[in-house]
Amino acid sequence: MARYQKPDDPRESGLRPHRQRRFGGGDEPAPWLWLGLGVVVTIVGIALALALVNSLLAREPLAASMPTPTIIRLTAPPTVAPSPTVLAPTPTPIPTFTPAPTRNLAAPPESITVGYYARVSGTGDAGLTLRGGPSTLTTSLQNVAEGTVMQVIGGPEEADDFIWWQVRLPGGAEGWVAGQFIEPAAAPGSVPPTAEATTEGTPGTPEATGEEATAEPTPES
Repeated sequence: MARYQKPDDPRESGLRPHRQRRFGGGDEPAPWLWLGLGVVVTIVGIALALALVNSLLAREPLAASMPTPTIIRLTAPPTVAPSPTVLAPTPTPIPTFTPAPTRNLAAPPESITVGYYARVSGTGDAGLTLRGGPSTLTTSLQNVAEGTVMQVIGGPEEADDFIWWQVRLPGGAEGWVAGQFIEPAAAPGSVPPTAEATTEGTPGTPEATGEEATAEPTPES
């Protein structure tokens, strides 16, 4: 068992005992002071709360904006228009190739024309100068005699007061001559249309044979 130990005497240890404080002394406030302060604080809080409630109740209510009602209209489904009938395009006819008409070189045109023939005319014995270009300043190639028939292969070109045509001579030489000294002509060796018409027999009339042409007429009895 534990032994009982006697506490020390405060008087012997030199410690002074604590004094008991009395209410109403100068060291601590009295309890009723704290109670009064609590009541005051409570009254002030209640007054502030009442003032706040009154201010909230006195305010005008906020205008609530009503949403605009959505009107739903029930409509019948749209009628689908029938699609137009697509007509097949009419096929474009293929153009028929028409061959170019064959030039009748035996019949000279009314004027000098490329592709036809021309004859040297109006130069007398002097002849016509064949030049290397459509100008009197170009090189003189040769002299073409009066009446020479040549093929027109180019032109016309105007220079030095002359109308120039490019020609090809029967020997193959080519050059330029003044158009004032040539005239349309038939191709060499071709038969004029009038000559061909006279050589053909008249339709329905038999041609005379050699024996009929040489037979002498029989005198009448």
